Amino acid sequence: MKPRGTTIPIVLCVLMAGQAMGADLTFDLEPHRRGRALLPENTLPAFANALSMGVDTLELDVGVTADGEVILSHERGLNPDLARGPDEAYITPPGTAFVRLRLDEVRTYDVGQIRPDSAYAKQFPDQRAVPGTRIPTLRELFALVRKSGNTHVRFNIETKIDPNRPDETLDPQGFVAKLLGAIETEGFSDRVMIQSFDWRTLLLVQQQAPKIPTVYLTLQRGSGQTVARDKATNWTAGFSPADHGGSLPRTIKAAGGAIWSPYFGDVTASLVTEAHELGLRVVVWTVNKPEDMTRMIELGVDGIISDRPDLLRQIAGGKGIALPAGTPVAP
Repeated sequence: MKPRGTTIPIVLCVLMAGQAMGADLTFDLEPHRRGRALLPENTLPAFANALSMGVDTLELDVGVTADGEVILSHERGLNPDLARGPDEAYITPPGTAFVRLRLDEVRTYDVGQIRPDSAYAKQFPDQRAVPGTRIPTLRELFALVRKSGNTHVRFNIETKIDPNRPDETLDPQGFVAKLLGAIETEGFSDRVMIQSFDWRTLLLVQQQAPKIPTVYLTLQRGSGQTVARDKATNWTAGFSPADHGGSLPRTIKAAGGAIWSPYFGDVTASLVTEAHELGLRVVVWTVNKPEDMTRMIELGVDGIISDRPDLLRQIAGGKGIALPAGTPVAP
């Protein structure tokens, strides 16, 4: 699941897992990968920037290393467009899966600058490089938030696990055990949500930590499709919309979800209404154009995840959505 300005918004009140979302909950604005158009994604400099600008929810992605450390990364392994070895050369694809690397090995790679000739670099030409930046752990992010003094910021944590590539991560049970253990040890259980395209991990979270809200990610189009209306897929842990009138919201409600997080292009006004009637909140991804942001807000979605939170802040502010003050902090 995706700034070029100087502000990153966000407001998200406490959610109760599996319960109806109250109408008084505020709108949720989330920077995708911490606003990767500004600073290197999923890094402490990017998180510090987001906190300093004013953030109520940090959207992030996690993996688990060979020695059991929960680290922050959108990919299941080293990204050839981001990772440079000690020789300062970018690694050759495909990148090694984190489950086959110890944390000390992961730390040897610099992820502070996009490969200049990559499609990624063309997509975010204004991202400020921070050479020497390393892949952080979840514990380090929690320490940064404590340092900032922000006692309200929430965390929307995605489990980067693919049921079609089981050799690239721990199994769902092992992955969830490591993640929940890190969250509980650090004392942040009351400030997190767990999101995933792989619903197996969400069912495990619901069983083992029922007070943590679960966020059901979905994509209904293209080669990356994760859900289908007429059958279960490898991503949906045995749940089929066909058993629920072809309705994704009803399927997610039956699975025990608190929030539906679909690709914004799959969303219609009727689906938003249906989800709300079921007590689900709807937080869409990844919305980067002002006109699409406006349209989603007017459809009544409860939140937006964007690579361009600076633009999202402008649009949301123009709609009368309150924006939080920053808590300045250095990484």
